[in-house]
Amino acid sequence: MRSSTLKWIVLSATLLAAIVVTVQLYWLKKVYSFEQRQFNQNVVKSIRGLFEDLEMNDAPGTQLQQLINNPDNNYFLFKADTIPSKDSLTYYLQDEFSDFEVLTDCKLGAYSASEKKYVYEEFVQAPASRYAGIKPVNQELPVFTKDFDHILLYFPHRHEYILEQMDFWIVSTVILFIALIGLAASLFYFYRQKFLAEIQKDFVNNFTHEFKTPLAVMKIAADVLSQDTILRQPDRLERYATIIQNQTQHLQDQVERLLRMASVENKDLPIQKEPIDANQLVEQALGKVQPIIEQKRAKVEVKLDQGKGVLHADKAHLELAVVNLLENALKYSEEPHIVVETGETEDDFFISVKDNGVGIEKQYLKNIFKKFYRVPTGDIHNVKGFGLGLNFVKRIIDAHKGKIKVNSLPGIGTEFRLFIPLN
Repeated sequence: MRSSTLKWIVLSATLLAAIVVTVQLYWLKKVYSFEQRQFNQNVVKSIRGLFEDLEMNDAPGTQLQQLINNPDNNYFLFKADTIPSKDSLTYYLQDEFSDFEVLTDCKLGAYSASEKKYVYEEFVQAPASRYAGIKPVNQELPVFTKDFDHILLYFPHRHEYILEQMDFWIVSTVILFIALIGLAASLFYFYRQKFLAEIQKDFVNNFTHEFKTPLAVMKIAADVLSQDTILRQPDRLERYATIIQNQTQHLQDQVERLLRMASVENKDLPIQKEPIDANQLVEQALGKVQPIIEQKRAKVEVKLDQGKGVLHADKAHLELAVVNLLENALKYSEEPHIVVETGETEDDFFISVKDNGVGIEKQYLKNIFKKFYRVPTGDIHNVKGFGLGLNFVKRIIDAHKGKIKVNSLPGIGTEFRLFIPLN
């Protein structure tokens, strides 16, 4: 649940950041379009001023739309019934650009329709130009075939100039984007730390509960054994001594399990393979949980493979894996009926432990091998553990290059099948 909550928070933060960035990029695009229109309007106003300054149009009443053409984003072409001198055109163009704040470089060309060429060209550099050298300014002006004389204005740095006008928006977008990344990372780190702290808290609680009951039972048994009359009651003496022995063994097993997990925290589980009799290993594992079997009056069916059943495996670790599965089968069944089976497939030898316990819902199966994970057990409050057993089983099987298959139905039972490669 906590893991899904953490994922939901991170996904929500990521989605929110994506929405904000998308909106910001949308506005950047809108601002860029606005700056483009503004630039075009200022150029058109400058051209209109040229017509008034130089009297290039023989029909003053002609609308500007009929005189000005924009063949490309960086080019403006306007009709000139009379081509002015280069110096006059350059002077008045600079003056009009200054008035209407067209503060970027421009290359102009005067085209003669009769001669079918540019009669002159001139580069008009803006005051304190920042773009000289960004693009070559000596490139030839393209010829837009017209049947009339015209002036062509080329703005080689138009795109850079417009972006400069958007400095505030671009910088604010970058800052916002960095801030959102930092916020998302902080949220993830914060909730990750909170999640790990809760896991640690759960581990401490489980550790306390797991050890509390055996210690309490041992104290009671010790108090009984310290009575003077216990020597005259041999049956009672034996019973309480057995209780202490069993509880001590249980605590030793738990401590050993914790130490094993700690020793392989950040490295592969070290195993020593040797030829072993898999059927004999299963029988020895059953012998280790026999006191629990008797205590819970469990019914155990054993179906061992009739073949040789010889494996190359680490006997101690593989036996511990089977013991873990048997303990779980006994732990999660009120009236245990366990079926232990061995056999061979084409490439593997398998050991199966099947119970009639509470079962595991499908949504939890993907998490059962995670460290400290415990499947919610509803109203069953007497089931204790650290959430380490199945994690350790998977480490053992992974170290043998094997695999685990789990089949489970809530209320029906669970089967764990361990596959160990024969070769």
